Amino acid sequence: MTGDGNMTIKVLLVDDERLIRAGLAAIIEAEDDLTVVGEAADGAEVPDAVKRLRPDVILMDVRMPRLDGIQATRRILETVPEPPRIIVVTTFENDEYVYDALKAGANGFLLKRTRPEEILQAVRMVAHGDSLLFPAAIRELAARHAPSGGGADAARWHGQLTEREADVLRLMAKGRSNAEIAEDLFVSPQTVKTHVGNILAKLQARDRTQAVILAYETSFIRPG
Repeated sequence: MTGDGNMTIKVLLVDDERLIRAGLAAIIEAEDDLTVVGEAADGAEVPDAVKRLRPDVILMDVRMPRLDGIQATRRILETVPEPPRIIVVTTFENDEYVYDALKAGANGFLLKRTRPEEILQAVRMVAHGDSLLFPAAIRELAARHAPSGGGADAARWHGQLTEREADVLRLMAKGRSNAEIAEDLFVSPQTVKTHVGNILAKLQARDRTQAVILAYETSFIRPG
């Protein structure tokens, strides 16, 4: 985003289907605060495009023939010093690729049938540091991956997090915003923000989405 008063969010479109890219570009370019800085037809092109174009947000198809969105996400996060925010785009909300992309560090996902206004809202949200959490879909995906026992990892997490941080993490998993968590716990939004920061630091998670995925994977939170 530009440093002046007019914050323009730069978007990179990555999809092997030209029509999908054209449709997304038309939606984004119609907005005053958004611009498409480039397009790529395969994940293999993305790391170089990111270094050259410095987008704020990538809309990344999760399934591509040569290098998929999961591998591309990993490469970006491993090789780019200040990586952009990444939203993976998929046809099916229970796509196994989505779960792997979120684990790899993507900041959320969208369905290809998502309404234009929701796509725009999602781009703006992640550009400003929020994550796209869809609790029901993530819970369903997590249920297939969560270990049956729980045990040591969950116990270790209980030891790492304070009781209040554990409460905040559970509410994060329900998709609650900081303001909503503050209301639920009768604390200030700033206090919640501090708790979220502590949770991410302790769990070594990039953002809220990754923290929630980790919570399910260690059985700290049970999908049921």
